[in-house]
Amino acid sequence: MPIKPFTHSPIRLLTALYYDPIKKTLGQVFNRTPWLRRLFYHLLDLLLLRTWHVHRELRQWAKGRTQESLHILDAGSGYGQYTYWLSGLSAKWNILAVDVKDDQVADSNRFFRQIGRRNVQFAVQDLVLYQEPNSFDLALSVDVMEHILEDVEVFRNIHASLKDGGMLLISTPSDQGGSDVHDDGETSFIEEHVRDGYNIREIQHKLSTAGFERIEARYAYGEPGQISWRLSMKYPILMLGKSRLFFILLPFYYAVVFPFCLLLNWLDARTVHDSGTGLIVKAWK
Repeated sequence: MPIKPFTHSPIRLLTALYYDPIKKTLGQVFNRTPWLRRLFYHLLDLLLLRTWHVHRELRQWAKGRTQESLHILDAGSGYGQYTYWLSGLSAKWNILAVDVKDDQVADSNRFFRQIGRRNVQFAVQDLVLYQEPNSFDLALSVDVMEHILEDVEVFRNIHASLKDGGMLLISTPSDQGGSDVHDDGETSFIEEHVRDGYNIREIQHKLSTAGFERIEARYAYGEPGQISWRLSMKYPILMLGKSRLFFILLPFYYAVVFPFCLLLNWLDARTVHDSGTGLIVKAWK
């Protein structure tokens, strides 16, 4: 996977270099006990605006289906928080969560066994290669596609893996300032992104090329969401990139900004945005 060269300020370079280690450190801290991991998931659900938008779409999809035996693919599961949330809606749903990181997959399998959710399995898979024809009723891809160069191949694989009528739900940065890129000369706030964000028509075209017949796309992260993201994510990561000592100050920082972030997230999730730094896309086979 190609990595773009850094040509800008030391702050941006430092942030990019330390973003992934910070994520790993947080994962290690909250992975010590099942109780801490559950707490971590709940904190992510509250703080991360994308979760508010994704949960809204998933609730709509789940209406009237909790008693059905359905199969779900979490395509790029990360920490596993969306698999955790979905598996809590219905024990009749079978969820396969795939990711390329062996350690995260192993940790997640161990955690879900500990809490007794036998309807969940994590596996190491490359989405560019993975395909399970006509197997899933729902596929979920949250903040994944901006990391994968061969995006149309992934869309084709997911399309083939869905049953007829199955839906793919995507959350990804847009080209309206996604990845914290606002000018042509800037590079991504997140070093492992291979694209700064999708044009809304571009991703619709790529999904259509992959075989999806019905596609709906809307903006997320309007003005309220962008302010919330800076307060809840960008500024803390900048501080932690300078010194890990800021971990000690984080609880006090969030005690101040957390109520404002909740209000801003609530406003963003309930507003129709003409533009935004994120995209929520639904596509049906």
